[in-house]
Amino acid sequence: MADTVRTGPLRVALTGGIATGKSYCLARFAELGAPTIDADALARQAVAPGTSGFEAIRSRFGAAIMTPEGGLDRNALGRLVFANADARAALEAIIHPTVYAAIERWLASLAQVGQSRFAIADIPLLYETNRDGDFDAVVVTTCSAEQQIERLMSRSGLTREEAMRRIAAQLPMHEKARRATYVIDTSGTFEETDAQVKDVSTRLAGPRAIASRP
Repeated sequence: MADTVRTGPLRVALTGGIATGKSYCLARFAELGAPTIDADALARQAVAPGTSGFEAIRSRFGAAIMTPEGGLDRNALGRLVFANADARAALEAIIHPTVYAAIERWLASLAQVGQSRFAIADIPLLYETNRDGDFDAVVVTTCSAEQQIERLMSRSGLTREEAMRRIAAQLPMHEKARRATYVIDTSGTFEETDAQVKDVSTRLAGPRAIASRP
């Protein structure tokens, strides 16, 4: 899709490994004036009670991933899908079409307004879903492997083994970085990350925003 003639802002995907600072960088891009959208937030909306996504998940996975109140037990679902590749694929088949359709509608709405030089969609599983070709540029966040593990354990309460399992379920970081248009290394200070975000933002807003990608 990236080679189709389109109007509107440059379509930019922000991705990277889990716990590598994507959300932080997305917020910084927004502060700099870029329109942004978060695929994780869209995914939560796609499986909210009362939606077709919620009913599909309940039908596929059963009572084991439901709370006593009838809601979705995200922790139980996470443990299940990260321990079983088939279950993870089934969940993604339910969620991803809805998420990507929502992103397309958002980009189309921005094209009608015509005020932004670029727009950024935070999509954690961009490469894993083979959708990087939908975008004009890809920004990848990265950090050291140990930082990634520690951050994930700290924010989620997972054990080290569980954190490593979730990281291993994604494409290796070095491969994501290799395929990126721009890489932001979040292993340093917030100030250092902020400077990189500002630099990438300036490049994306410039006349030669798209570097060659493999």
